[in-house]
Amino acid sequence: MSISAQTVQTDKKKLSLVANGKILSTAPNRLGYLTPTDPRIGVEAIRRLYEENGYVWLKGFLPRDEIIEFRGWVFGHMAATGLIAPGTDPRNGIAAAIAPDSKAVDRCLMALVRSAAYEGFCAQPRMARFMDEFLQGISYLHKRKIMRHVRPGTTTATPAHYDLVYLRGGTSRVVTAWIPIGDIPVEMGGLTYLEGSHAIGARMEREFGERNKDLSPEERVSAYNRNMMEGGWVSKDLPDMAERFDTRWLIADYEAGDIMLHSPFMIHASTTNQDELQRLRLSTDIRYQNVEDEIDARWNNHWSLGDML
Repeated sequence: MSISAQTVQTDKKKLSLVANGKILSTAPNRLGYLTPTDPRIGVEAIRRLYEENGYVWLKGFLPRDEIIEFRGWVFGHMAATGLIAPGTDPRNGIAAAIAPDSKAVDRCLMALVRSAAYEGFCAQPRMARFMDEFLQGISYLHKRKIMRHVRPGTTTATPAHYDLVYLRGGTSRVVTAWIPIGDIPVEMGGLTYLEGSHAIGARMEREFGERNKDLSPEERVSAYNRNMMEGGWVSKDLPDMAERFDTRWLIADYEAGDIMLHSPFMIHASTTNQDELQRLRLSTDIRYQNVEDEIDARWNNHWSLGDML
């Protein structure tokens, strides 16, 4: 079943969510909750919710214990870099008091995303079967898959964007699956979505495409992205975006086992990790499409830091 979103009360956890130096919202009408969905309602109902809202938050879709164990596997390997507090259980992901050497962490992360274990995690049989049904055909999982970790107490936050900005070399019928690897309550800075922005994005894309229909495919990709970034629609100022589009940012307390599916037009971002328990946020975002649709060739390689995508 689906649960209606509610407006966030101003005293909710008495927490000021911050992104890029800006408090996400001090006005109740600019902040709300994502709507969770029970996967048992069936694929057709899930698809309708996705098309209507631009996202669907499937609660407990994957086995919680397996997600926690994979979190421990990741941080167990990254412990050698000094990322994890000595003597702690890697499954808890407690950050070391002193930040480790970033180059060592990056090298380890790049090795992990190329591993058979990570590939298997992303290609779990239930996910593959579900995506075949959801996409109404044979699903294709992009080779470029991203795994992110965020230390508590840092300013790290993902600016507002929508995924088609980075995937314009193929079909627009791409579905992103964002998977929290462990519990990610709001204070840990999980994804936040701009309510209704999938419809706004699709309309703007159509209008811009009509105005620039004479450009070559290569020029069109650059022109679209320049327009989105320089035109001010995609922004680091999350509160301003909510005001400009008269809408709300939607947040959630994610749990291990949940997955988020969102439209390539849906604007989303993250906030800073303010966890008092000093837990690292860990998540992965992967992309699916129907294998018969055009595939962006740039996503046929493993994710590499600095690959400009």
